[in-house]
Amino acid sequence: MSFDDLGLGAEVLRAVADAGYKEPTPIQRQAIPQVLMGRDVLGCAQTGTGKTASFTLPMIEILHGSRARARMPRSLILEPTRELAAQVAENFDVYGKHHKLSKALLIGGVQYGDQEKVLDRGVDVLIATPGRLLDHFERGRLLLTDVKMLVIDEADRMLDMGFIPDVERIVSLLPRSRQTLFFSATMPPEIRRLADAFLTNPKEITVARPATTADTVKQLLVTADEREKREVLRDLLRAEPVRNALVFCNRKRDVDMLYKSLRRHGFDAGQLHGDMDQSQRTATLESFKRGEITILVCSDVAARGLDIDDLSHVFNFDVPIHAEDYVHRIGRTGRAGRSGAAFTIATRADGKYVSAIEKLIGKPIPRAGGSSQKGPATPDADATDAPPAAAPAESGATAEAAREAGDGSRGERDGEGRRGRRGRGGRGRGEGRGRGEGRGRGDAAEAVAGEGREPRAESSTPVAPSTPVALREAPREERQPRERGQAPRREDRPRREDRPRRHRDDDPGQPAATDDGASPFGASDQVPAFLMRGRRAAG
Repeated sequence: MSFDDLGLGAEVLRAVADAGYKEPTPIQRQAIPQVLMGRDVLGCAQTGTGKTASFTLPMIEILHGSRARARMPRSLILEPTRELAAQVAENFDVYGKHHKLSKALLIGGVQYGDQEKVLDRGVDVLIATPGRLLDHFERGRLLLTDVKMLVIDEADRMLDMGFIPDVERIVSLLPRSRQTLFFSATMPPEIRRLADAFLTNPKEITVARPATTADTVKQLLVTADEREKREVLRDLLRAEPVRNALVFCNRKRDVDMLYKSLRRHGFDAGQLHGDMDQSQRTATLESFKRGEITILVCSDVAARGLDIDDLSHVFNFDVPIHAEDYVHRIGRTGRAGRSGAAFTIATRADGKYVSAIEKLIGKPIPRAGGSSQKGPATPDADATDAPPAAAPAESGATAEAAREAGDGSRGERDGEGRRGRRGRGGRGRGEGRGRGEGRGRGDAAEAVAGEGREPRAESSTPVAPSTPVALREAPREERQPRERGQAPRREDRPRREDRPRRHRDDDPGQPAATDDGASPFGASDQVPAFLMRGRRAAG
C-alpha cells in the first residue's frame, strides 16, 4: 500500500514525495483513513512509528478548504514539551508547504507579544503546551469555541508530567461537537480512563503491544559500580562507532555534572534540560541535529517524540525510574526501519527498576560483562564529583587518642549553643562532666586525681583550636557551680557574697540606729541598694 491509497489530496501527496517517503507505516495506514472519515481515533503504537504524520497529513487535507478567524483557531494540538511541539510545527511546514494554512506555536520561553500578534491574524492549526495555552486564554487573547479537531499527543507523558488537570480543563473549554485524536505510546489505566472521557465511539488502533521496543534496536545492559559509571560510559563511547548519541540522566543536576565531565575528557558534548532558557535549548538541539555536537546529555525532556535523523546510539547513564521512560528513551534510535543501539548502565541499587522494565517490555535485556569484572574503582579526573569514600575504622593507640580528644570535642559540640552561658560565669557542659556527668578536656586529670586514681597521661592529640582557652586552663575554684535556679552571671562581675557590705551597723555610711538598737528599716534588715544610691546622690 502507498500513500496514494489513503485518500489524501494531490498537494499533500506531492509534499510527502518531496520529503522522501514512499510507503506509509502501519499506524499511518490504519489511522489516516479513519481521520479522513471524521471518526475519533485512539492510537497506541511504540515510539518511532510515524504517529505524528498519521494526524498531520489528514488534518492538512481537512482544514485547507476554509479560513480561520482572529483569535479563534480551527484545530488544536497539545504536546507535553516545547521540543516536541516545535517538531510538530516543523512537520506542518514540510507537509503543508503546498497549502496556505497558518499555524501558531504557543510554548514557554517566548515573548507573549509575538505569539499574540500571530493569534490576532487568525490560525488554522494551533500547536501548544497546556500551560502556555491556558496563560493566553486567561489573558483573554484566545477563544477555543471554534476548534473542530483536537489532538492529544503523548498522553502518557502528560500524565507523568502532571498536565492531566490542565488538559481536562482545556477539553472542557472546547465545543462538544469536535473530532478528537488521542495518541500514546503506552496505555496505563489512567490513560484509558481519559480516553473514555474524551472520545466518542473511537476507532482503536494498536499497531504493537503497548510499551514494546523496536526490533531494530540492539539493547545491552552493563553493570557497574556507582563510582565507575562515568568511566564505563567513556569506554563505551570510545569502543562503539558513535555517529551521534543521546545520554540520558534522571536528574537535571546530573546532566550538568556529566556534561562537564565529558567535556573535560575531550568529548564533543552538549547538554539539554528543563532549567535552560528556551533559546539555549533550541540552539543546542539545532546544533545537535546539524552534527555540530556529537553527544547530547539530556534529561527526559528530550525522550518523547524528538526525531533525530539516523541517531546511532542511546545511552542510559541512569536507569529510568518509570519503566515507560525506557521505551521512550531507546525509541530515539532505530526509527523508520534503521538500526540503532541502546546501552543501559545499571548498579546494584537499580535492580528493581531493571526488573520493572523487563516486565513491561516482556523480555529480558541482554547483559554484558561491563565493569563487573573490574577491580576497585580508582579516582579519575572528575573524582571531585564522586561521593567521598568512607574513612577506615580507627584502632589501637590511634583510636584511644581519638577517644580522649573526642571527650572534649563532644562536649564542645554539645555545648555549642551554651557558650554564652559559659561566658557569663555559668557552668558549661565540660564542667558538668567533671562533677560526675562527664569530663571536659581541661579538668580531666584533676577530676581523676580527685577520685583517688592515677591521672592518665596526656594525649598527643592536638587540642581543637575552637575550644575556649579560658575554659580549658581556668582552675576549678574559679568556676564554682551556681545553685539550682540561679540566673547565669558574668565572670567579670563579683559574686553577691563577695561584694562589699556597705550597710552593716559598723559601716560609717549606715544610718544611725534607734534607741532600742534596731535598724530604722526593721530588725536585722539591710538598706536597699536603690535607697543608698539616692542618699549618696543627696549628700
